[in-house]
Amino acid sequence: MKIPAFQIALAGLSMAAVLAVGWQVHAEATRVTFPQLDKLVHYTTVRRGNVMEHIMTTPEAIQAIKDRQPVPAGTHFVLVDHRDGKLFRYFVMEKGQGWGADYDERRRTGDWQFQWFWPDKTINNAENTARCQSCHSSQSGAEYLFTGSRIPRFNGTPIE
Repeated sequence: MKIPAFQIALAGLSMAAVLAVGWQVHAEATRVTFPQLDKLVHYTTVRRGNVMEHIMTTPEAIQAIKDRQPVPAGTHFVLVDHRDGKLFRYFVMEKGQGWGADYDERRRTGDWQFQWFWPDKTINNAENTARCQSCHSSQSGAEYLFTGSRIPRFNGTPIE
């Protein structure tokens, strides 16, 4: 019996939809806390179409990276995500001593953990932080940071 191509395609699309929904359902809590934004330094801005991301961290993290030292435990990096000129969400990375042990080695991003927060600074419990770890794992040679390479050039004016 031959199965028509459209039925195979429909089954494949259905499977993809189930996996996509399942990916969102498995959100998890992390140890990440929302930092005091007024204690952070805005060191770079990334623009992509209608998205503008201000990225901030602690003065201690900036100095550590400039000195080619590890970012200290307790550090927050915050991506302030604006869409069409409006605050959309906050993406927070926090490094904690030994926090990597919370995850299987294949998923680990050093001692960094991740969390999305809504504009009112409440946790987005629907977000799957495994996706954050998956993406940031590609930056293992750079403290798991996509914009850390901009910090040595930072002189007080955010780099674009």
